Amino acid sequence: MSEFLASLHPVLVCLIVCCAKIVEISIQSLKTCMMVKGQRLKAAGLGFIECIIWGLVISTIIGTLGDNIFLLLFYCIGYATGLYLGSTIENKLALGTSNLELIASDESTELITAYLKKENKGYTVFAGQGSVDKMNMIFVVLPRKEMPKILKGIRKSCDNKVFVVASDVSKYAGGYGMVK
Repeated sequence: MSEFLASLHPVLVCLIVCCAKIVEISIQSLKTCMMVKGQRLKAAGLGFIECIIWGLVISTIIGTLGDNIFLLLFYCIGYATGLYLGSTIENKLALGTSNLELIASDESTELITAYLKKENKGYTVFAGQGSVDKMNMIFVVLPRKEMPKILKGIRKSCDNKVFVVASDVSKYAGGYGMVK
């Protein structure tokens, strides 16, 4: 491998290292997200590929790192770009499950639960007391991919008269339409 890279123009080697690092760190970002979300087998597969790429990249640059500042620069650019790209890809894939905690008045609660029923989404409502009035807390657990659409529909159904806290869920069991 090193003989092949030595035969290439140094700028091309820098670009190859940069691209390989982008791919490696993007995979690393996805792998980490999958581990956190309990997708261990997929994460292990990505980890294997990540290690192969890392081994090839590091063996390419380790001997020349002190002599070639451009190679180090392209390595760092690849790392930073890979972090950005990996998180962007993960955000688009929307892996995992989300929890919506909604706080709303009785009137808004009726509108929200009607919308959730129409969308065939399970929910739980708890009566509570806010700082001024009686309020309800509505819990909704749903696939993260669906959260933006459902949240938009919730806000529209109650004329945006709802307080929302959204968070990721790493583990759950049972529930209406959510058995895992």
